Amino acid sequence: MGMPDAEGHGPPEGLPDLPPEWGRVVVPDDATALAPEAAQVRRELRRAARRAAGRPPLGLPLLVLLVAVLTTLAGLVAVNWPRSTRTTDRPSPGPYAPPAALIGRPLPALDLVDAGQTPVPLRGLVPAVIILVDSCTCPERVAEAIAAAPPGVTVVTVTHLGAEPATPTAGAAAVRALADPTDGLRSFLHLPPRPGALGAVLVDRAGLVVSVHPDLGPVGSYRADLARLAA
Repeated sequence: MGMPDAEGHGPPEGLPDLPPEWGRVVVPDDATALAPEAAQVRRELRRAARRAAGRPPLGLPLLVLLVAVLTTLAGLVAVNWPRSTRTTDRPSPGPYAPPAALIGRPLPALDLVDAGQTPVPLRGLVPAVIILVDSCTCPERVAEAIAAAPPGVTVVTVTHLGAEPATPTAGAAAVRALADPTDGLRSFLHLPPRPGALGAVLVDRAGLVVSVHPDLGPVGSYRADLARLAA
């Protein structure tokens, strides 16, 4: 319960006392008497609002700082990341091996031409030892093949352009020199021209591929296939 002051002004019954530090509080009968104080309070509130609006929010500078730090770290990682050393040395290609799927396949119906540009069906010459001599004439190896060919087996030398007349050799039933201007036989055998390489294919009586040789070796390396051609 509040007690009246020395002048007899005290709080009404049932209301608590005001804080002593407030001093004496006088409530005027006319509210307009408080207009100057109200205007002063409004001015102070507006100034406080302007100061708060002029300050940037704390979260935005932190976000900018975080992005800058992450960007710097990413750049350092990219610069210092170990890189694999590149070498300009290329592995040397190994010896060419024709596809194994060619064995047992029929020889395509190719028409080659002789020295007089007359078409010659290649299938009409089987069984045959067909030697590609446009990358290497290799006369010694060709002569060995002609001498080792069993009777009834044709030895065919094939060039890309002009076909030189063949010189028959004892021991071979037939020797033909033909040209393949379209390189159809090389395309079928997947044998690209290689300097010094004497490609060859052996075909039996049925026109089926018996063996493919990217570089024809000595007769001993394909003598067994020659025997199969004569069977």
